[in-house]
Amino acid sequence: MKALTIKELTDAVGEGITPRMVRHYHQVGLMPQPQRSSGNYRLYTQADVQRLKRIVALKQQGFQLAHIQKLLEADVTHETPEVLLTQLHRQYQTVMQQISQLRHTASALERLLGRDRQCQATQAEAIAHLKQLEVETQTHWDGLELLWREMDTKVHQHPEAFQESLHWLLPDLSDRSEIEVDLLSQLVLACGDVSVVPFIRLSRDAIATSRTILKAGCSIVTDVPAVMQALDQSRLRHLGCHTTTLIDDPHISSAAEAEQAFWQQQSWHDRLQTCEPGCLFVIGYAPSVLLAVCQAIQQQKIHPALVIGMPIGFSHAPIAKRQLMQSTVPFITIEGAVGGGLLAATALNALAKSLIAKPDCHCYLSI
Repeated sequence: MKALTIKELTDAVGEGITPRMVRHYHQVGLMPQPQRSSGNYRLYTQADVQRLKRIVALKQQGFQLAHIQKLLEADVTHETPEVLLTQLHRQYQTVMQQISQLRHTASALERLLGRDRQCQATQAEAIAHLKQLEVETQTHWDGLELLWREMDTKVHQHPEAFQESLHWLLPDLSDRSEIEVDLLSQLVLACGDVSVVPFIRLSRDAIATSRTILKAGCSIVTDVPAVMQALDQSRLRHLGCHTTTLIDDPHISSAAEAEQAFWQQQSWHDRLQTCEPGCLFVIGYAPSVLLAVCQAIQQQKIHPALVIGMPIGFSHAPIAKRQLMQSTVPFITIEGAVGGGLLAATALNALAKSLIAKPDCHCYLSI
């Protein structure tokens, strides 16, 4: 088979890969050094194309280059799964330490940027102090802590201006509709974490569908009573919506209990099959409920109009959310393990509130 030049290699792989990136992968050992032509040009094979595609795929899944190298080396050296898992666990701990450090940095910036106009004078004072900080002496560290305490005493002078803070802290959302920005803002306020925004996923037709079915007084099905209790029942009644709970055990107080309950009671699996066509699911606790919903949709046993799927969990929940995003039903979800009943309920409450406040708004149709 004809050998490929580096340009032909990148064209075959696509995904924005450039010759410069390939050369970097050679330098760090991710790609083996290729053979050379008589003119000293790099020559590649189909095996190189497949390896580079695997690197790109793993990188798109969030793996760092060091992690990718370990995974690819495992195929070559035939390391046992236990050894590979141990290596990945060490790398995971390293990543978590890096995230922790970045979280501390973000928190420090939030202490400054999240303050409203009434605190601008103390903001300027803090920034000036930070610029002059000499980290070599404990005295200056103590001085900085004293400055934070002085700034913190100012909060008693007025209530927090949430929208003003969000204006400074949210990423650029100029490409989103007004209703979607409001939804994202409410989710951030519900969990106190601006970093969740890039992980929130809405299908293209989620907002339009939600407004249509809520206006029509759709049936709303929650996974557990705790999610039901967090819903804005007054607004939902105003819209003519009626709410039911799939796992109607009032003693369930955690995601773990909800998960076990759904597995142990076949009656709740059977009840899922009886949900009205055009209903709206709000799932915030049990990953297996969302998995069962996705499976029933695929098998055309149920026909919901919208699924808000935000269960928390570290193995089943991310899988369930991926299956939801691959389904044909409009959805709102959060990638990964993040989620919970409060976030799921907040998403629906924000949609209901915006519908009542702005029933004729069509901003979401022009984005």
